[in-house]
Amino acid sequence: MTKLLASVRNREEAEIVFQNGADIIDMKDPDNGALGAVDLSKILEVKGFIAGRRPISAACGDLPMHPESIRRRVEEFASAGLDYIKIGLFPSEQLDVCIEALRPLASHNKLIAVIFADNWKSYSETLFERLSVCGFFGLMIDTADKSKGRLLNHMSPDQIGKFIGSGQSHGLMVGVAGSLEAPDVSRLLTYDPDFMGFRGALCVDLNRRSSIDAQATAKIRGLIPEVLEEGGPASVDYKLLAARGYFPEPEEAGLGTDKIFVRDFVLPVYIGAYSFEHGKTQKVRFDVVAEVLRVTRNPEDMRHVVSYDLIMDGIRAIVAEGHVELAETLAEQVAAFVLKNPRVVRVFVRAEKLEIGPGGVGVEIERTREVKNSAKLRFTQVHGGRQSS
Repeated sequence: MTKLLASVRNREEAEIVFQNGADIIDMKDPDNGALGAVDLSKILEVKGFIAGRRPISAACGDLPMHPESIRRRVEEFASAGLDYIKIGLFPSEQLDVCIEALRPLASHNKLIAVIFADNWKSYSETLFERLSVCGFFGLMIDTADKSKGRLLNHMSPDQIGKFIGSGQSHGLMVGVAGSLEAPDVSRLLTYDPDFMGFRGALCVDLNRRSSIDAQATAKIRGLIPEVLEEGGPASVDYKLLAARGYFPEPEEAGLGTDKIFVRDFVLPVYIGAYSFEHGKTQKVRFDVVAEVLRVTRNPEDMRHVVSYDLIMDGIRAIVAEGHVELAETLAEQVAAFVLKNPRVVRVFVRAEKLEIGPGGVGVEIERTREVKNSAKLRFTQVHGGRQSS
C-alpha cells in the first residue's frame, strides 16, 4: 500500500501533518530550492517531537554533483539518526562517481535517490541497477523546476508506472512527487508507488512556500488508503476507507451507482492477427462506460468520485505496451484495468478498428464486480449471461 510523505520545514508544520495522518514526516525548506535543506537543529527538534512514532526523512539540499561534497553532506545528515536521507541526483558526468562515493554510507543508512523528471531522458538506462548495486534503499521521481509544472507535465502516467515498476523490480522502495495535486492521486495510486510526496497540495492556497494547512492535509490524506500493520502483514482498513468516502456508510447505503464514460477516444494502436497488420498502427476507437458506487448524496471533492482520467490513462498504458493481435484481448485488458478501482462495479468496453471494412469492426464486452460488502469484493465475469468467479 502507498504511504503519504509530507514535507515540512519546522516542528509546527510537523505537528499538523502528524495529527492529520502523514505516514512519513519529511524535512525540506522550499525557500532553499527543490530539495532545500533544513537546519539540523530543526530536524532534531522534529525528531524529538515525533519520538519514533513515524519515520522521518530529510532532503540534503540541491547539491552540485561533486562526490566529496555530497558524501560530507550525507554524513552530516546521517549523524541526526534519520530514517531516510534524500539525495538529489542530477544528470552529470560525475553521477556514477557520486553514487559510488555513497556506497559505504548506504550500507548502514537508508538512502533515497531523488531523480528529476525535468531531465528524465538524460539519465542512464542502467541507473536503477547502479543504485541497487551500491546499496541505495530507494528512489523517487520529482521535479527540479517547480515553475514548469507538476510531475504529469513531464511524464505520462504510464511512463511513471514503468518507473515505479522498474525501480521496485530492482528491490528499491519507489516514491513519486513533483507538485502533485489532489486529482493526480487516484491516477498514480493505480501503479502502487511505495509513497507519494506532497508539499504544495498541503499548503495554504496550494503555495509550497506558504505554511502547511490542516484542512488541505486532511484532504490529501483522505485520498490515500491507510495501511494497518499491527498484528501481521499490512492490510487495508476498510472501515476507515468507508469513513473517508471510498465506500458508502450504512446511512448512505442503497444510493446505487453513477456512470462515468469516455466516448470516441481514438488512438493509433499496433493491432491485428494478419501479417500485413504487423509493424504499423491502425486507428482504434474506444468507448468505455464504468458504473461506480455512489458514496454520498452530495459529492464535494475527489474522494467522492472516480475520475474519467483513470480510463484514458489505462487505455494509453495498455496501448503503449505494444502489439496486440485481437480486439477482444484489448477490450479485456481495458476492462481489467478499470475494475482495479474498488468503486467500479461494472464496466462496458467497446474497441472498434476503424480502418477495416466499410465501417468500424470490433468487440463490445461487459464485465462486473459483485460487491458483497465494503471489506470484500468478488470479481465476476459475464459470459453469455452466465457468471463465473
